[in-house]
Amino acid sequence: MNKAASQHTVWPASLDFVPQRGPGADPLHTQLTTRLTAALNSGEIKPGEMLLDEISIGERLGMSRPTVRRAIESLVAQGLLLRTRGVGTQVVQRDIARDIKLTSLHDDLAAGGFSSETRVLAVSSGAATASEAKLLRVDPRTPVTRIRRLRLADGKPLAVMTNTMPPLAGEFTAELLSRHGLYEVLRQRGVEIRVANQSICARRASSEEAELLKIARASPVLTMQRIAFDSQGNVVEVGQHSYNPALYHFATTLVAK
Repeated sequence: MNKAASQHTVWPASLDFVPQRGPGADPLHTQLTTRLTAALNSGEIKPGEMLLDEISIGERLGMSRPTVRRAIESLVAQGLLLRTRGVGTQVVQRDIARDIKLTSLHDDLAAGGFSSETRVLAVSSGAATASEAKLLRVDPRTPVTRIRRLRLADGKPLAVMTNTMPPLAGEFTAELLSRHGLYEVLRQRGVEIRVANQSICARRASSEEAELLKIARASPVLTMQRIAFDSQGNVVEVGQHSYNPALYHFATTLVAK
């Protein structure tokens, strides 16, 4: 049995329309896209709800399955719907757009009007491994602090964040990090981050990440690694974060030369 068939699906009455055909009529997929967009924007279909399957939609509206799929794929491309194989098509939650600039996730959530919660998973200290020493530009075995947190936005798990810092960053406690953002604490200590190298990738979630983010095992996650420097060129922190892509995306502006 298809998993999607066992889940509750929605299809508001406003979507049971008679498509217009003939000269002057919009393409069928465009008509369906327009109706779906209106239902999503009005809240008739709410975030997290599942749509009917493509075959059922086609039968209700007298459209072919490829036509229905084209309409749905258009909304997937706009970030309004999420398709999961074996599950179905789901309305995505309001997501967080993050500009490619030197800010913290804590600051971005506050600026976007989201309520933010931090659950500190671990805070530990120890000698830097060879790979940590290379990224932090310190001697091997230098004492470092490792922090692992789960960030929630509007009560939904958004990101699993791991940060590694050299001695210059100072000491951290779980209580402190549950109440304040990492960059906020650093600023209060007189440590100003001036520049960072950042890389963005995608991969499958680990079992732990899937459990923390409340997504299916081996689902894709958006990842970001950032190496942040102060004005003297010292590495302040190395951050490795994993995001739920249904709730989050990066945005940038490109300018032609």
